[in-house]
Amino acid sequence: MSESECPLPPETLPKPLLKHADPKAPVPLRMMGAKGLVPAVAPVDLVTLLFTLSFDPEQQVRDTARKTAEGLPEKIFSVALRSEGAHGPVLDWLSERFSQNESALELILLNASTPDETVARLAAGVPQRLTELIRQNELRLLRHDPIIRQLCQNPNAQASVIDGACDFCVRNGLLLLDVPQLVEAYKRVHGIDPTATPPLPGDTAESLMAEFRQELVDDEGNPQARQETEEEEKKKLTLTQRIIKMSVSEKIKLATLGNKEARTQLLRDSNKLVCMAAATSPRMTDGEVLALANSRTVNADVLRFIYSNRDFLKTYQIKMALVKNPKVPLPTALKLLQTLQERDIKELSRDRNVPQTVQSQAKAFMMKKEAASKGTAGDKH
Repeated sequence: MSESECPLPPETLPKPLLKHADPKAPVPLRMMGAKGLVPAVAPVDLVTLLFTLSFDPEQQVRDTARKTAEGLPEKIFSVALRSEGAHGPVLDWLSERFSQNESALELILLNASTPDETVARLAAGVPQRLTELIRQNELRLLRHDPIIRQLCQNPNAQASVIDGACDFCVRNGLLLLDVPQLVEAYKRVHGIDPTATPPLPGDTAESLMAEFRQELVDDEGNPQARQETEEEEKKKLTLTQRIIKMSVSEKIKLATLGNKEARTQLLRDSNKLVCMAAATSPRMTDGEVLALANSRTVNADVLRFIYSNRDFLKTYQIKMALVKNPKVPLPTALKLLQTLQERDIKELSRDRNVPQTVQSQAKAFMMKKEAASKGTAGDKH
C-alpha cells in the first residue's frame, strides 16, 4: 500500500476525529491527532486515528503517528487491543509497532478481529509462551494453512507444541506434504508414510467452490422464487453429500469462504470448530445471526459467540430472540431482559413458550411498574 492509500474508509472514525485525519485539514490539526493530543477519545478510536494518519501525505505526520503508537502506555494500548471494535488492518499495523512487546502481541493474537495473515506472520518468530497461544487457537490452525507452516519454523517453539499442533491438524484432515513436521505427524497418527503412499484426495473447499461456483459463492440471487429443475435438485443433493464427506479442515475453509447455503449446512455439523467457522465467517449477515439466535438446536458455542458479541446485541431483534431462547443461560437472558422495551417485557410476561424464570421476571417487572404508577397517581391526590 502506498502512503496515501489508507485501507479503511474515513467513516471508520467517529465524526469528531475526522477533522484530524482529513488530508485537506491544516497540518497542525493533523499533527495534533498524530501526537495523540485529541481529548476524550476512546483507546480503540485513538489507535485507528494513528493508523489512518500513518498514510498522511506529509512525512512528518506519518512519522509522528507511528512514533506515538509505539510509545502508547499499556493502559491505553491494552484496552485498544482487547476491543471487539478493533479493525484487522489496525491490529496488523500495531503488531509491527509492538513487535518487541510480548504482552501487546498476546492481546493481538487473542483478538478475533486480528487477520489470519497477521497471526501467520507472528507465528514464525514469537516467544515460546506465545507459540502455545497460537497452538491453542485450533480454528485458525485449520482455517489458514500458513499459520502451521510458520509455527513449524519458529525456533522458539518447543517440539511438544509443534508436535501437538501437527497431530491435531493431521487428525482433522490437514496435510501439507512439503512440511516435514506434518509428514511425521501423519506417520504417528496413521502409521503410514504419506510421501510413499499419498492419501486419496478428497474434495477441498477450493475445488468444490470452483465446481459449484454459483451455489457456493454467489450470495446474490433472484428474490423471485422459482421451481428447481430435477437436475438442479440432484446437483444440490450431490453437493450436500460431498460436503458431509469433507475433512474438518476443508469444511472450515468452506464455512469461511462459502455462501449462506454452505454455512447453513455447516452450522449443523457435529464438529463445533466447523460450526464456529461458519458462525464467525465475515460473510455472515444479521439475518443469519437472528436465525441462529432463534434456533433451539444451535451449537452452544455458536450461541455463546452471539450473546457475547456487543455488535450483535446492538440489533434489538437479536436481543429479543436470545431472551426467548431456552438454550441461553438464564443469567444472560435475564440481563438482556432488562434492556428490552416495556411493551416487549409485557408480552414476555404472558408468553408460555419462553423459559419460566424469564416469564416470572417479566411479570415481576410489570407488577413493579404498575405499583410505581399507582403510587405516583396516589401522591397526586
